[in-house]
Amino acid sequence: MLRIILLLLALIIIVLSLGNWYFEQYYKKDVRLNLSRVSKLQDELLTENDIRRLPPPVQQYLRYAGVLNKPKVHSVKIVFQGRMRGRDKDWFPFVSEQYNFFDVPTRLFFMKGKMFGLNVPGYHAFHNGEASMQIKLFGWFPIVNIKGGVLNKTETVTFFNEMCLLAPATLIDKKIQWELIDSSSAKAIYTNNGITISATLYFDELGRLANFVSDDRSSIDDGKTYRFSTPVHAYKNLHGYNVIARGDGVWHYPEGEFTYGNFILKEVIYNPK
Repeated sequence: MLRIILLLLALIIIVLSLGNWYFEQYYKKDVRLNLSRVSKLQDELLTENDIRRLPPPVQQYLRYAGVLNKPKVHSVKIVFQGRMRGRDKDWFPFVSEQYNFFDVPTRLFFMKGKMFGLNVPGYHAFHNGEASMQIKLFGWFPIVNIKGGVLNKTETVTFFNEMCLLAPATLIDKKIQWELIDSSSAKAIYTNNGITISATLYFDELGRLANFVSDDRSSIDDGKTYRFSTPVHAYKNLHGYNVIARGDGVWHYPEGEFTYGNFILKEVIYNPK
């Protein structure tokens, strides 16, 4: 009897592990398809001439980031670790890997989280204005499965947020209209596939992006739109670029600010092969 129980436990563990692996393959397949497309794009250097029409604080930020006289960015690989929580819920740890592509705006985000000690992977896919989100217990059992609607605009904000925070070389994109506010802030209006969002970028005395604030992102918890911000707490140098080291995701609810995510950047690779 004990042998049978052990065999059943082993079988359950194998099945659950296969679920996580199988779910992740959808993400990896999408990554391969997009990497194949951008591999055909021509490499060009980003120069002062490319940024001359940007507001002065944005120009200063790009110079601080160290993106000038380096290849223009078509894609980026990003790895985070940290913790997240829903409204009125406990924190859970996560690690994430994602690829963003900028020729055809695409964000492929795969997160491995743990809730109550159980594996809960999630896959957020955004491609040229169309978004989907799937979260599955052990990769088999759906917890969240939503697509389109308000999620499209929400993920457009997220995509543009990551352009600003993690791929500043892409801020020369012609889809962005800029409005100078003052010497340390600028408003950006980003339009893609018929969806328009806006955000205000705030910079510190060193020229670093200190915060990104938008009123166009909706909470998955209730589907309502609230002010959203991503304050940055530190920068570091990776592979010759100055990038964020730590930051938060914050909702500004009527009752007060709610930090839903703490993010630590582990890796960023521009134009990965």
